[in-house]
Amino acid sequence: MPLAFADRLNNVETSAIRELFKLLGKPGIISFAGGFPDSAMFDVAGIRAASERVLAEEPGAALQYGATEGYQPLREQLATFMQGKGVAGLAPEQLIVTTGSQQALDLLGKTMINPGDKVIVEGPTFLATIQCFRLYGAEVISAPVDGEGVQPDALERLIVEHRPKLVYLIPTFGNPSGATLSLERRKRVLELAARHQVLVVEDDPYGDLYFGEAPPSSLLALSAQVPGSREWLAHCGSLSKVLSPGLRVGWLIAPPELLARAVMCKQFSDAHTSTFAQATAAQYLKSGAMPATLAHVRTVYAERAQAMGDALRAELGDAVEFVQPRGGLFLWVRLTGARGQERDAGALAKRAIDKGVAFVPGTPFFSQNPDAATLRLSFATADVAKIREGVARLGQALKG
Repeated sequence: MPLAFADRLNNVETSAIRELFKLLGKPGIISFAGGFPDSAMFDVAGIRAASERVLAEEPGAALQYGATEGYQPLREQLATFMQGKGVAGLAPEQLIVTTGSQQALDLLGKTMINPGDKVIVEGPTFLATIQCFRLYGAEVISAPVDGEGVQPDALERLIVEHRPKLVYLIPTFGNPSGATLSLERRKRVLELAARHQVLVVEDDPYGDLYFGEAPPSSLLALSAQVPGSREWLAHCGSLSKVLSPGLRVGWLIAPPELLARAVMCKQFSDAHTSTFAQATAAQYLKSGAMPATLAHVRTVYAERAQAMGDALRAELGDAVEFVQPRGGLFLWVRLTGARGQERDAGALAKRAIDKGVAFVPGTPFFSQNPDAATLRLSFATADVAKIREGVARLGQALKG
């Protein structure tokens, strides 16, 4: 007899991005497909020094089981880190450490979503979030976005119509859209949360990766200016894009009752995030090395983002439209079909692989009404020369 799997697995499917990676073994291929930071940007020396200090100063605590809520020195460092980003009065007890921000999203799904509940996400949004919420039985509804992020009027109409369990947003340098919610819209979103008493989940893995001018303050930081909004706000943070994904250190800030239930669910899941990884991250933050690391990463990614935008304009011209990113890891492109050229990003992806360049078609990032003309390009892991060559190959694929 075949194994009888849980019915919830019928709501999800294998990641289209993971499936695409199976095609990337071709020698010499240039990939714009991944959502990874560049491993060359990792501060290996700084992380090594931090781990050595851990083993020298606190080996017993770092190598032992730990509290589900997180390693206390790291919670203290993260609270200070968030305070430095404008979140006034944040106490260590108001956050828990998670195994990457992905676990924070999973905990929110476990604690908040019943089968048949409705949740609102951006269209497009982070693919794993759609899969996670659907796994718990949610009906995932898409809110429209533009170059300034989610459109508040449309979002309010959807909230009123569907009464969702939660609203999930990536307000700063979204994945995949690259869009940044304007200051005015951020305040509108907080007002909507308070007025309609709906939980807004702010996912912020990219907010520190800005090019030039810093983005508006996070929803969490701005909530102090909008009475009643903080109690309807959860914030997910991560060190994966700015320090190392391998450490798997993220955090969740949420109202006390929600946080307590998330801790309970985490106990059942992994007991606690790796204490050694947490202690290493705590030592790294304590060392004061993060500002220099961020400055270096921002400079490199800004150069690559500009190179990709310039190359797209030069090689593909009016066949594409996009907003030049101001931070993050991604450039979101729409095929215009100008002069009868290809408008189906899925078809273009197959031809692009044959030309030696890879990207992710945009359709998997939509929970509803996918736009087949869209695609996501990551500029993070290729240097400027490879970006120019890869975009040139993309231009060749577009021409057939």
